[in-house]
Parts: sequence; structure tokens; C-alpha cells
Amino acid sequence: MPSTHAQAIVVGVPLLSMSGIRKRFGATQALDGVDLSVNAGEVLALVGENGAGKSTLMKTLAGAHQPDEGNMFLMGRPYRPRDPMDARRKGVAMIYQELSLAPHLSVMENIVLGMEPVRGPLMAWRTIRQTAENAMRQLGRPDISVDIPVGRLSIAERQLVEIGRATAVGSKIVVLDEPTSSLASRDIAGLFALIRRLRDQGHGIIYISHFLEEVREIASRFTVLRDGRSVGGGKTAEASTDQIISLMVGRKVDELYPRSAHRLGECILEVEGLAGAAKPSSVSLSLRRGEVLGIAGLVGAGRTELARALFGLAPVRRGRVRIGACVGHASPVRRWRQGLGMVSEDRKSEGLALGLTIADNLTLSNLDWFVSPSGLARQSARWIELMAIRCRGAGQKIGDLSGGNQQKVAIGRLLHHDVDVLLLDEPTRGIDVGSKSQIYKLIDDLALAGKAVLLISSYLPELMGVCDRIAVMCRGVLGPAHEVSTITEEQIMLEATGAGAAA
Repeated sequence: MPSTHAQAIVVGVPLLSMSGIRKRFGATQALDGVDLSVNAGEVLALVGENGAGKSTLMKTLAGAHQPDEGNMFLMGRPYRPRDPMDARRKGVAMIYQELSLAPHLSVMENIVLGMEPVRGPLMAWRTIRQTAENAMRQLGRPDISVDIPVGRLSIAERQLVEIGRATAVGSKIVVLDEPTSSLASRDIAGLFALIRRLRDQGHGIIYISHFLEEVREIASRFTVLRDGRSVGGGKTAEASTDQIISLMVGRKVDELYPRSAHRLGECILEVEGLAGAAKPSSVSLSLRRGEVLGIAGLVGAGRTELARALFGLAPVRRGRVRIGACVGHASPVRRWRQGLGMVSEDRKSEGLALGLTIADNLTLSNLDWFVSPSGLARQSARWIELMAIRCRGAGQKIGDLSGGNQQKVAIGRLLHHDVDVLLLDEPTRGIDVGSKSQIYKLIDDLALAGKAVLLISSYLPELMGVCDRIAVMCRGVLGPAHEVSTITEEQIMLEATGAGAAA
């Protein structure tokens, strides 16, 4: 299927130029004069905190929103798409974090979905197959059968199909929104290789990510948005991570990972030979008051299953769990009473009730039999202030908050319940660097206050920066915990892949 746009790249002119873009939703000024440009053969990182305007700007580029003011030029010509399909036809493809594929359809059907070539009244199946095979070959994965249903592919392969849709219709601008959030490290390496291949073919790539290490690795330039405005940018090689963070949050961040001298107390959580229905298969650990213990490992290693087994959300086949003076397996209700609380990695489905208020979410697990509205508001206001939750008040629906503020509420619930052990499963996934910094500070403060924290994370700099000790899980088995000063990220990855013995 040939490209549906006939414009040619103009030498010396940016592939994409956006200037003075403004967009208002009611009383909210979402974009306030944003400028952005991308050249052919370039990867531009678009960074900023949640709510900075990145999504609104990209939806405007992709035709989902119409700008109130401003100009856009694509390949030197005025560009104003009517809708996302019109944007795709003109050469702009947006690949969202939640992929928009039809899992029951084949790879080739998904690649041409919405723009199917026809011959008279019939689908041109030969052309469809050739288009799909050419797209997968161009992306370096001719081994993926175009006949297989997309639902049978891995997340990384589905992402590849989504990118194939973009290249098949001749898109010159490809926007990737948090593309690595659900990928294992080996898949991230493959994605970066693909992005470089697209860059070398002359595409302009806009890369949105909260992971600044990724930004520095894959992007040659960056643009920072804050409060709906362009506040800076430049060559990534010439800017430090601290400088980028300062632009994002509007202040100097002296220390992303605060590390205090934690005073360790008694052993509050002890696990011996724990095994679940499938995973984990063997876990032994100890956690003391005032300590942050990190659990590293690849996706599928069994870390989340461990958390769920400890909290009583998953069955346990064997093993022993002691929390304080309480020994044995229990339901989540009993775990709360024993002093163990959990923040799920899936905050939208399991961690929060998005249709309820901030006050409801903060206090639901620890309510008195009779609660007055004024008492509820008073209790909630305390946590809102202590945790610096940005909101209109305790009565605001939690679904209206940014991801970082939602996560603060989820952790605040544990503090309201006054638990001794906090089980945090991927607590900073999908939130901006400013909110991450605040959560890291909160974890450090909790340890200083004598709480015990079990931190599960796929983000190694986070584990290295926050934890006192780190244990690595591989194929359901948890290895021995290492003092953070005695282990490197390379050693952690060796243990996580089973390629090296514990140091």
C-alpha cells in the first residue's frame, strides 16, 4: 500500500513545526503558546511532569484536539488535521501507551485497519499481505507471521505491529508515548534498535518518557513542558539530568534519591520457604523496622505474586510468614489488622476506587463505625497537607488527579491505617520525576520513623538510590539480600537473568 501523502521533505526546513499552540478546556489553560520542532532523522524527547501539557499537545498534533491558536507545519506545508485518521493520512502517527489494536484480528488486518485497500467491492488481500510483510521487513522482524492474531503476540511484538501500522501508511512523524512502561529490559533494547532504524530512514520521532536515562540514551534533543508552556530544551548530551529535572519541576532538585542513615530495629517481617500456587516458588527474607528492602527482577519473575501472597490476595502452598507476633497465613483484612499494608502495582484497577473521593480513598480501610462528614474531611485534610497532595480538596474525585497524586493517596491510606510494614509494588510507575522525588523522600521519612518498607521495582536506579538492601528474584526464587553498597546494577541484572551466581 503506497504512502497516502505526496508531500516531500524540504531540505533545511523542519519536518514538523508547531508554534504558539494554545488550547483551553473551560477555565483551564492546557497549552499556553507551546513551540516544538522535529527534524527528519531525529529523535526528540518531550518531557515534563504529569499535567504539564504533553498529552494535550500530542493529541493536538494527532488531530484528536483542535488548537485554539497557533500554527503547525508538516514538511514545510500548513498542517491542521480534522481527526486522527486525517493526521495519519497526512503523515503523523500517535502510538499511545495503551495500544489501539484489535487482538482478534491478524497482524496484516491490524496494519491496514481503517485504511484497507480495496479492489472494487472486495478487499485487496494480496496488497494487504504485501503491505504487512513489507512493514514487518522494514522493522527488522520478517519472522513475525502476518497471519497470526495479534492477541497471541507479546506486548513488545504488539507494539511493533502498532509501529508497523504507522510506517505502512507512510507516516513521517511517529509519536511514542511511554513506550517502555510495560516492556522487559531485553524488549526495551529491541525497541531502541527499532527507533534508531526509523531515525536512519528519515522519520522524525517524538519520544515521551518519565525515564530520563532512556531520554539520554535515545534522544539527541529534548523539549520540556511545564504548566502548558515550553520552558526549555536543547541537546541531551549537553544537559545534565539535574538540569532537565530542574526545568521540569521549576525548582532545583538537590537530591533525587534522599538517603538518610536509617536506624534499624527489631525484625518485623520474616518469611521462610514461601511458595505460591505457581509463583513464587521459594522465598525467604527478613525485614527490620527502619529498613527499606528492595526486590529486583525481570517481568514475570514472581515479584508481584510474592506481594500478593504476603498480603493474602493469592494462595500459599507452603512456607511461614511472621508479622510482629503474628504467625501464619491470613486474609487481607487480617493483614491490615496485623500491621501490613500494600500498594498494588495496578493502582487504577486494584489500588484505588477512582469514582470515589480523595477522602474515601484515604480512609476506607480504617473507618470507625460512625464517621461524621466533618470528621472525615478533617482526617483527610491532615494527610493531604502532610503528603503535599495537589487537589481542590478532600471531596474531589481521585480519578481527576495526576498519577503522582493518586499514588500519594494510595500510600497515605497505609499511613492513615498506621501499618508497621508497607508493601509497595512499583510505587512510581507511570508518574513524573517531581512526584517520584516526593515519594522517595516519603519512603526515607517512613524508614526514619521506624516503619519497614518492602519496595518492589523494575527501575534499578530507584532501588539503588532508595534501598538499604536489595534481593533479586529469578524464576520465582528470591536470592539473598545484598547491602546496596556492595552490589552494582550489572550484578543485579546477572542475577535476574540467571546468568550469574549471587555475589
